[in-house]
Amino acid sequence: MKINLVIFISSIKEPELATPACMIKTIESDFRPVKGDIIDDPGFDPRYHNGYEVVKVTINYVTKECFVSLQPLVIELEEICMNTYVEKLEENGWRRMSTQQ
Repeated sequence: MKINLVIFISSIKEPELATPACMIKTIESDFRPVKGDIIDDPGFDPRYHNGYEVVKVTINYVTKECFVSLQPLVIELEEICMNTYVEKLEENGWRRMSTQQ
């Protein structure tokens, strides 16, 4: 099944400098996350937050896809700027969602 992890990135420390981004990463998996799971990924940086929790799972059996909405556990950390964090995510397979998605 195609698992689409979705996160929304914004900054509380520099909102005027950083444009919020909705990021997505698609993986193939035989199992799917459930609400309450904590997702780990090499793109996540502990200097920006301390993990992402699954808050919503939407399954489409026709397309064999699963959309997993993630929420940051702590966003007040922000020891690196948001744009640096988004670059690290992109280096690890995440991409910005288009408005059509």
